[in-house]
Amino acid sequence: MTNPAEELLDIVDEHDRVIGTALRGEVYRRGLTHRCVFILVRDPAGRIFVHRRTDTKLFAPGAYDMFVGGVVGSGETYAEASVREAEEELGVRGITPRPLFKFLFEQDRLSWWCDTYEAEWDGPVSPQESEVAWHAWLTPTELADRLAHDAFVPDGVEAYRRYLDLRSA
Repeated sequence: MTNPAEELLDIVDEHDRVIGTALRGEVYRRGLTHRCVFILVRDPAGRIFVHRRTDTKLFAPGAYDMFVGGVVGSGETYAEASVREAEEELGVRGITPRPLFKFLFEQDRLSWWCDTYEAEWDGPVSPQESEVAWHAWLTPTELADRLAHDAFVPDGVEAYRRYLDLRSA
């Protein structure tokens, strides 16, 4: 991939209908609503893949996240993006994300639709160095402790809150 700011994204409305396209850098600068996927990856023991984003990320550089994922490219489906993003960030092949829920995330002047998935991975990972600065498999209790002390991406925190609500329902 070239410069991430030059990636073409679909611009969507408040109902997640495509209304145009723009480069990612322009999308962020202008606060245009677009699409993202989040994949919570667990190992067979139930531990969650948690990572710290690299300092070169356009959004929330250096923050921690309990989801792998990213923007949905122009013309790409959420399901296609979930597989592509999970495989790219984890450095694996053959992952099968399962859809959970979708919500509109809004913060300040930024907004994006978040299609959230869950997947299990039983094997080694080789995280993408341009995306992941640190990673570990954490128990839900260890993750809760980190959430209380470390800076996590705000959209991931919101998605995880919704994920926990779904699991407890």
